[in-house]
This record gives sequence, structure tokens and C-alpha cells, in this order.
Amino acid sequence: MSTSFYASFDQTLEVLAGCGIELKNGNSNHAPMVAEALCAMGRPDAVGAWIARYKEKLQPCPPAADPIHGDTWRSALGKRNRFADWAKFFGEQLNQARWTEVLDRWTARLSPGFSAAATHGVIRVGHAVRSLTVAETTWRMRELGDALASWAATYQELPSNDHMNIRPMRPKEAITKVPVIEPGHRRSLGNITASLTMLDDFPAFAPVIEFIDVRGDTEQLLAELTEVFARVYLANAHDVLTTIVFIHGVTSHAALGNIILHVSETTARSMLRYAWQAGCALYACFSTRALGQELEPCKEDIGTLIDRAIANGDEHVIKFTEACLRRDEVCTRTRLLCSYRPRPRHDAPQLTQIFRPDWKPANNAAAQRPFTQRTRQAPKTILLGRRPFRDVAGRAQSGIPPTQRGPLQ
Repeated sequence: MSTSFYASFDQTLEVLAGCGIELKNGNSNHAPMVAEALCAMGRPDAVGAWIARYKEKLQPCPPAADPIHGDTWRSALGKRNRFADWAKFFGEQLNQARWTEVLDRWTARLSPGFSAAATHGVIRVGHAVRSLTVAETTWRMRELGDALASWAATYQELPSNDHMNIRPMRPKEAITKVPVIEPGHRRSLGNITASLTMLDDFPAFAPVIEFIDVRGDTEQLLAELTEVFARVYLANAHDVLTTIVFIHGVTSHAALGNIILHVSETTARSMLRYAWQAGCALYACFSTRALGQELEPCKEDIGTLIDRAIANGDEHVIKFTEACLRRDEVCTRTRLLCSYRPRPRHDAPQLTQIFRPDWKPANNAAAQRPFTQRTRQAPKTILLGRRPFRDVAGRAQSGIPPTQRGPLQ
């Protein structure tokens, strides 16, 4: 990867310094992840304009107030208001040891909370790690600390029972055994993170973590997992929420691919288990179908996909595009993510259509932006982003109501 693509990345991180992990509407701050993704795709020229548009959504991070110590860190896990405290703590950790040592130690500790903030914690860490492999700079080191802090502050474990006598399987077989909450029994909780708490009352999910065989080549296993959750996306992304949900099932595994290269084998295998569990949690709470059908080649070229993503401008479109291209480059088994599309079906979105830039603002004050279109006879557009609502004072607003925290978390 050319270091020239990252020439302005440190300057971008400096601009973003002091921003919190949540936007004004309650969704996760994607700015450093998108900036890094654009650099990784060789489009640093697009970073400045994207950040300029996104900055109005950001809010400052409150200062650190309650120091976290080596013997008290567990009590601060999952507390969003401790992000600044965590950021300071990890800054100190990174000053005392090599970043790879800190990464190995803390990803091992945080991996049971892989699903934190709809997997945004691990995704941000993955982006930060890759930037450090290009060049180790002060700002990139700080971003790794902030990324780990965001994971720790949003930490969320899923129910597990790892004492079951279950025959481990390959991911493609294992996903067919994952129990799913019946749609009629699902509670509408407004966002991904809250919805995952349904699993606390669904005992059949707890043994899922034991379903896969994590022995053998870790990169091969990661490729299989990524392919499985790409197929889950293809089969189940049918509206705004499910599109967002199942994109994270892919991007979190892609981010993990950046991390496992720099941690111990023990940590890597542990993270793969929890990544599988997190993907299955999304599947159990939101899916309506099994895996997508067989895939066949399409003729879309990489430059076209990147151009469409940038023209669209949505953070998830950009990150999803980059994740697809990343896995395609690393392992041809996952070429389906950017170079393949599902066989024609009237009820499944085509990957080659999810990056469409040819949208127009809706006829209302809240301009709505197409994120993906369904195929063939189904013209319904899946919209992602801003929509009208009224705040607690009754004033008309646009965006996603803070009380719902948005579907992105």
C-alpha cells in the first residue's frame, strides 16, 4: 500500500482530535474510519471534502475526569461516558509498550465484547491498525488508543455457554444450525445494540459460540466467515435497518483481517470465535432467510465501485466498498464481495447496485439518500440517513431521533 495515499491522514486525525464517539443524533462517529478507508482505496483526494461535510454532525468529547487504572479497568467497561478516561488510559499504555503488544493484550481482553456498538469498536481498531502498518506516527498511535477506548467504552457481551459437547463445524454448515428468534417474538427496540439484548431471554443462542471449528489456518477461516456473512447480507438486506445490520456482519470480519496479522495465534483464534458469535447474533435477531443463493461473476470494475461510493457519500457505503475490496485483494475466495453478484432474484439486493450515486433529494426538507436498490421488478429504494422527526420541544428536525440512538448502534 502506497504511503503517499496516507500523506494527509495525520492532518485529518488532527482535525478530528477531541471529537466524541457519538454524533449529535446518537449514532457512532465514523469519521476516522471513513478517512482511513478512502486512503486505503487510493482516494485521499476525497477525504477533505467528506470530512468538511461530516463535521457538522460531530460533537466534542467531554474531558477525562476519572482515571482508569490497571486493577480497576473492568469496572469501566461498557460505560460510554468513560470514553475520555479510556482514551487517556490507552494513550498511557501505548507510551509504555509497543503498539502490537498493547493490541494483543487488549483485543484478547475485549474480544468477548466483539459486538460492542454494533461492532463499531473492533471496526475502528481494524482501520487504526492498518494505518499504523503504513507508518507509525503520533497521530495514528493516538487513533489506535481512541479506537480501543471506543471498544472498551461500548463493551457488550453476548450470552455464551462454552461447556456444551458440540461437534465443531465449518462456518457454512454451522450457520444453518444457528437458532433464530421468530419475527413475531422480536421486540422493536430501536437500534442494533438494544435489540441484541433479546438474546438474554433466548437460551438457544448461548451454545452458538461453540459451533465453529477454529483450528487450522486462521486466514482461511476468516475468509469462510466473511463469505458466510456476505451471503447472509444478500439474503436478508431488505430495508433500512437490515441493510445496516448485515453490512456490519461483513465489515467487522474485514476489520478483523487487519488485526489478526499483528496478534498472537491464541488471541486471533479467540477473536474469530467472538466474531462468529457477533455475526450470528445479528442473524438471530434480524434475519428472515438463510444464506443467499449461488453467485456468479459480474463485470463491475474496482474504479467504478469506488467512484460510486464516493459520489454517494454515505459512511457505510464507503466503508462497505473498501471492506469488500480489501477481502477480495487478500483472498480470492471472497472475490464474491465486490466482483460477484447473486443470481437474479426479485427479493434480494445486488451488490453491484448498492453503491448507486444517481439519487436525487426527496421532495421534503430532509433530503433522503438512496443506499441500495432492490433488483428487477422491486423498485423500492432502501433509504439510509436523515429523516424528519420532532425533538422533545416539538421542533421539526431531521436525522435519527436521539431516543432511538439510530439503527447504527
